[in-house]
Amino acid sequence: MTGRNRRRPGLQQALAAVRQGDTLVVPKLDRLARSVPDAREIGDSLAAGGVRLSIGGTVYDPTDPVGKMFFNILATFAEFEVDLLRLRTREGMAIARANGKLKGKQPKLSARQRVHVLGLVQSGDHPIAELAELFSVSRATIYREIARARRDPQPTGQPSPRASADRSVSPARTHRGSARD
Repeated sequence: MTGRNRRRPGLQQALAAVRQGDTLVVPKLDRLARSVPDAREIGDSLAAGGVRLSIGGTVYDPTDPVGKMFFNILATFAEFEVDLLRLRTREGMAIARANGKLKGKQPKLSARQRVHVLGLVQSGDHPIAELAELFSVSRATIYREIARARRDPQPTGQPSPRASADRSVSPARTHRGSARD
């Protein structure tokens, strides 16, 4: 959960627990809210309920013009920080992607295993659960591979299922010997 998200269980519990005359203490304003509208809304609701807000040890009075100004300035800086962080993260990811370093999550099955699984699925001799156990993946992975094969029957750079099914090595063979033995 981040300060950017208003639906945080801890925040909701804290706001529900405070009563008139209480002081809500937060170490930094960006722990309470990271956008000016959210900070203002939370600050206004606390002020309406007679709750004081202590940020980093300083109590801010939203009814006082100076306290309101400082609160808004802190909220603006908190929003600026999160926007700057998001911008830097996106720039870094774009650079990594351009350099070939950001490729996403690696597939659970190699190209050879994928072809072998699809061949076994096509034969209809093995239930999905058995294939999942055989290849040490979840059933969802097998179903995803089937769906991917329907969308893109012959991905570039992969051998045809018939050509590589004869040469592929199943996990069962690597652990228990050849299936023909």
